[in-house]
Amino acid sequence: MKILFVCLGNICRSPMAEAIFRKMVQEKGVETKFVIDSAGLSGWHEGEAPHEGTVQTLQRYGVSPGELFSRQITAVDLKEFDYLIAMDDDNIRGLEKLGVKPGPQVFRLLDLVEGMKNKNVPDPYYTGDFEEVYRLVYSGCVRLLDKLLVESGVSDV
Repeated sequence: MKILFVCLGNICRSPMAEAIFRKMVQEKGVETKFVIDSAGLSGWHEGEAPHEGTVQTLQRYGVSPGELFSRQITAVDLKEFDYLIAMDDDNIRGLEKLGVKPGPQVFRLLDLVEGMKNKNVPDPYYTGDFEEVYRLVYSGCVRLLDKLLVESGVSDV
């Protein structure tokens, strides 16, 4: 199953989601069942490492940022990935401009978290609140992994 996390610049939210989700699948022992990546709708930060706030927050929670570098989403990504997981409404609109329609394989990460009124992961590049973003992304990744394990028939892990 190929999962692509999408945000605007691919230096804060989507690389955080990629690193968290990667750790979760490794802890479950199902990493061979997934291809996990992240990309940005813009190329503003192409080739850059994740934002320092993202790296520090991940490390504080024992999550390795690995060798992540920002990249812009491509037409190939839109065809190759099974799931495009956006961080907010703007990212969904950006995907729509690329010809992708929201649906079962294209949605906001927090759409999976019940009881939340605001389904957008705020951009810490502007808010500075990497802790809040970590909590939200972690919650969404837990639900995403549960959903995908059930869909793939590996729910007993």
